[in-house]
Order: sequence, then structure tokens, then C-alpha cells
Amino acid sequence: MCQASLSVQGQVFDVPHPQDVPTRTLLIGVQNPKALVLLFPGGGGVLNLKDDGSTTNQHTFVRSRNLWAQYRIDAVLVDAPYDLGDLKRGDHRGASDHLTRVGEVVSFYRLKTNLPIWIFGHSMGTSTATRFVNQLNQESGQVKGIIIAGTVRTAYLEDGVKIPVEAIHHALDQCPGTPISNPERIISERDKNTVSHLEVIEGGISEGDICQSFAYHGFNQTEPELIKRAAQFILSQ
Repeated sequence: MCQASLSVQGQVFDVPHPQDVPTRTLLIGVQNPKALVLLFPGGGGVLNLKDDGSTTNQHTFVRSRNLWAQYRIDAVLVDAPYDLGDLKRGDHRGASDHLTRVGEVVSFYRLKTNLPIWIFGHSMGTSTATRFVNQLNQESGQVKGIIIAGTVRTAYLEDGVKIPVEAIHHALDQCPGTPISNPERIISERDKNTVSHLEVIEGGISEGDICQSFAYHGFNQTEPELIKRAAQFILSQ
């Protein structure tokens, strides 16, 4: 059975995973929501969410988790119980166990809220988002659309994916693994009858490693614009 705990930041739900540890999630809910977005962070994907919903991780999605409420969208931070790798150590987001967990989270929140479910991946999380919908199965069929930001080169979409797709990129993203050519390729290869477009954000500041969350790659100090553009796309579909 799912276990839940309350915190001032939201509500923690541990989504069951047969014969293994559950997938921990943090729901930041709003009154009368119009949609729900599942947030898959970059890096190794591990947030180490505590029972009260707190985390020391300062990923873009953690910093901006409360910005969705103004658009009446429920936001869910999705943790990973183990390291999912990266471009240097290997991208493990196509592993069957990971994709099964994503499907379990999608099904859990679809049943719980009966809302349109969106997947939003940042950086390595774009590999999760695209690989999940590429399955073209019953689980991925529950997803209304996906958003990818700071897209990594391992992310791609199969021709059979017909759901709406938005790519968001920072104009000054200098991370070698996430050039703007990645989302440009994905969007340009989409069927002309599908809903898809690329949004480019400017401004903010860059601090530290150019591939980390406080660089332009992580939309540092442009988080409101990042969430605004994503939310507007979700609500327009």
C-alpha cells in the first residue's frame, strides 16, 4: 500500500514497486488543478527526498516547485532510488526497471487525480521523458504530452509518438552534452501534423559548472520564465 506523509511543502507519496523499494514522489498540489506535471530532474536523478518532502538537492525543478501553483497545475517531483547515470558515466534511463517505475508513477497519479498527466524532463531527465513515450504502450499512452528542457544528446523521439512536445532551451547553454541542435533536431523531425515547438529563453546568470543547475543550463534566475512557458503550453493543449 502507498505510504504518505505531510509537509509544509507538499505531500510525499511512495509509489509501490513490486519486490523492491518504492519510488518516492513529492506532490505540490493546488485547489481545482487543471493538469498535473511529473518532474524528472537531471544528473543521476536522485533527490533523496525525506519523509517531510525536504531535500538538499538544489536542482532547477526543486527551486521552482512552487511556481506551478499560480497556473493551477499540480507538480510532482519524482525521485529515483538509485543513480541513473549521466553522459559521462553512461545513460541508464532506458533501463526497463526505470521505465517501469515511470509507468507506475504515471498510473498512480492518473488514478489518484484523474488529471491530464504531463512529463517534464530537464537535462538527463529529457532522456527519461522521451524514452518513456517511445515505448508506445499502454503506460505511455496515459501521458498527454511531454516537455524537454536542456535536452541531452541521448534524447530522441520515435516517429510513432504523436503527443504534443515542447522543447525549451537557454540561448547561452554551454554544456557540451546539451547543444541547442539537440532539441532543434527533435522538433524538426516531428510529423507536421503533431503539436511541437521550440522555445528559447534568455537572461539569468551562470555560476559554477556549465552543465550544472546554477548555470544557464539550469535556467538560473530564469525559473519563472521556464515554468511560465511550460505551463502555458500545457494549458493550451
